[in-house]
Amino acid sequence: MTDDLQRLAQVAALAWPQITGRPTLVMQRENVVFRVETTEGECALRLHRPGYRSPAELQSELTWMAMLAAEGMDVPAPLRTADGRLLVEGTRAASLLRWLPGTPLGHTDEPLAITGMRRTTLFHAIGRAMATVHDLSDRWSLPSGFSRPSWDRKGLVGEAPLWGRFWEAEISQENQVLFRRVRDHARNLLSKSEADIGLIHADLVRENVLVDGDNVRFIDFDDSGFGYRIFDLATALLKNLDEPDYHDLQAALCDGYSTRRPLPDIELLPIFLVLRSLTYVGWAATRMSEPAIARRMPSYLATCRKLIRTVLPDLADPRY
Repeated sequence: MTDDLQRLAQVAALAWPQITGRPTLVMQRENVVFRVETTEGECALRLHRPGYRSPAELQSELTWMAMLAAEGMDVPAPLRTADGRLLVEGTRAASLLRWLPGTPLGHTDEPLAITGMRRTTLFHAIGRAMATVHDLSDRWSLPSGFSRPSWDRKGLVGEAPLWGRFWEAEISQENQVLFRRVRDHARNLLSKSEADIGLIHADLVRENVLVDGDNVRFIDFDDSGFGYRIFDLATALLKNLDEPDYHDLQAALCDGYSTRRPLPDIELLPIFLVLRSLTYVGWAATRMSEPAIARRMPSYLATCRKLIRTVLPDLADPRY
């Protein structure tokens, strides 16, 4: 398989005359990522996961990232091919992005290694950068044919959520009943809400925030789309719930955001933490044949139940 991917990368690389070196495999997850040397510095050659995104969605992702980079955001800027394309279609669609310096903010299921006041300083910077992305996106005139998934009410708790029907996962009946209650509560709540919706990153987990000194940079826009702005804040906070200074981190993130634009529907943050945690259950439920993902499901379920007991205690009550 690796040899096949290497060949595909070498063929795709021919579309970019800037590439001067042989692609080196660095990551094989949703996308397969190769590091390449180019006349413009190091870049990431991505082979996109087949069937996950349509060509129109991939083109839209790259166009959006190009706009953000042109406006000064620290995001991976896409490079064009010799004939001006951002996306090369084939057995696996391919794109070329500038390689950004920095190390991940942290890793899932591990305590943050960052210490002292730098923790809140970085979360303040993340909040400000997130708000800048939202601001720039609101000012941008979407190009014709722009297409990205929607993390709206339908995408989160509709009949076919983007990441799966979490309430039908192969889990205990008790959990299924509980998750249906939460789904119905969220459907009702969001049907009455006029929450801020627009383009969002949608996956600002620790691994997708690079830290370089006091600078933060956002990568991996695979799941970006239209959605509730509060969803971005909830995603950035969810994996930090067990940090001893979580409330300080949340306050710093929100304060950083508010230096750029008004906080979006902050009263909805608790329910969006729950909804974000449920998306992982739906995602894992469709991939339980993968041992690494199957091992995560108990942790996902525990987080969901803990949050529901805290945020929606009435729904968690067995007498409900």
